[in-house]
Amino acid sequence: MRLVECVPNFSEGRRPEVIEEIVATMVAVEGVRLLDKEMDADHNRAVVTIIGGPDEVLEGAFRGIAKARDLIDLTKHEGEHPRMGAADVCPFVPVSDVTMDECVELAKKLGERIGTELEIPVFLYEAAATRPDRQNLAKVRKGQFEGLSKEIGTNPQKDPDFGPKRIHPTAGAIAVGARPFLVAYNINLGTSDLSIAKRIAKSIRHAGGGLRYVKAMGFEIKDRGIVQVSINMVNFRGTPLFRAFEMVKREAERYGVPVIGSEIVGLVPVDALVDCADFYLRLENFQKDQILEHRLSESEEAS
Repeated sequence: MRLVECVPNFSEGRRPEVIEEIVATMVAVEGVRLLDKEMDADHNRAVVTIIGGPDEVLEGAFRGIAKARDLIDLTKHEGEHPRMGAADVCPFVPVSDVTMDECVELAKKLGERIGTELEIPVFLYEAAATRPDRQNLAKVRKGQFEGLSKEIGTNPQKDPDFGPKRIHPTAGAIAVGARPFLVAYNINLGTSDLSIAKRIAKSIRHAGGGLRYVKAMGFEIKDRGIVQVSINMVNFRGTPLFRAFEMVKREAERYGVPVIGSEIVGLVPVDALVDCADFYLRLENFQKDQILEHRLSESEEAS
């Protein structure tokens, strides 16, 4: 079965009814299934995961982005997470019998539709990027909605890949791309000092000389009076979760700050958690086929 995952991020984490309406338009497409939906009020952001056949997922993503354009006004949006669009990013992820190149083509098709039919400027990123400086989402989104409002249409370096050379007045712009499976992993610190989280994030991310395949930022979680190192693990096999956790813990110790917890946003492959169990339990001669659910799955497939 040909399966593609799509993980659109929407700039709304405080109004559940808005995200419910957006999700409803996506799963109304036959063959599209909702895997997960996460909302965060501090970030004021929602992460939705859908799966299905390539054409069906493309249609579902387009309908969700169109609905977000109608329901989310960035001129009234505030939150901890950087954003440039009502539908901020939309990556395609190959799951089964689909290549990364096919996901790149899906990104291009979706980008063209968004630009033409919704009149929202589109930037292709990650594997779909048309320029090396647009592979990194942080560089694409630099300046956010407010900064890009002034640059798109005046700075040729900010010309979109699709759509008008002007930002949409309320829906902003969007990054559409293709990438491997990403684990969104946040580590919470027992302090309210945001500068500590930012310094730790800088030290662990690859761009700052830290861990390969790690992107990180520091955020304030106001309702809890703490700060957070928010991490995107773009290749959990190349850099496992436990390695990022241990590095954050060591860096936090330098400031006399404890790690008080961590969280995974959205879905995570079981192998990423098995690697953590293997590391912390110091398992000897452990094989992944010892996992009960793996064995049951193999039995079901065989029958």
